[in-house]
Amino acid sequence: MNKIPMTSFGYEKLQKELKKLVNEDRPNIIAAIAEARGHGDLSENAEYQYAKEQQSLIEGKISELESAISQAEIIDVSKLSGSEIKFGATVKIFDDDANQESTYQIVGEFESDIENKKLSINSPLARGLIGKSKNDVVEINSPKGTKVYTVLSVKYK
Repeated sequence: MNKIPMTSFGYEKLQKELKKLVNEDRPNIIAAIAEARGHGDLSENAEYQYAKEQQSLIEGKISELESAISQAEIIDVSKLSGSEIKFGATVKIFDDDANQESTYQIVGEFESDIENKKLSINSPLARGLIGKSKNDVVEINSPKGTKVYTVLSVKYK
């Protein structure tokens, strides 16, 4: 079984999401299905059909989260150090094309959130940065073409 790397923050976030789905969303959708059943003919009951679809989505998400949690390899970023980029690193890079600095933390795929500067370990940018150090120049092939970045700093928090 492949392990899924994640930070302790990401692991706790997954557990909270799973707990909400199991303890709140699942009972709510079961109640909605029961109420929709009371409205008569199920074959033409849009509320019932919608509730069943929602139940399917919730059960699928629960299954996905349970699988991810069972395969989680929690990495304590505060115990990591070094000058080389690896999982958990907070990296400041300079986009040579756009003439712009950006800072990202490299995290597991389930905790990635580009708006909060959390970059998935599986993204093309993170894969290109892994193993690099300060002042290294990195060429990343992206859907928009080749981009060139310079690593400005590597930190572990």
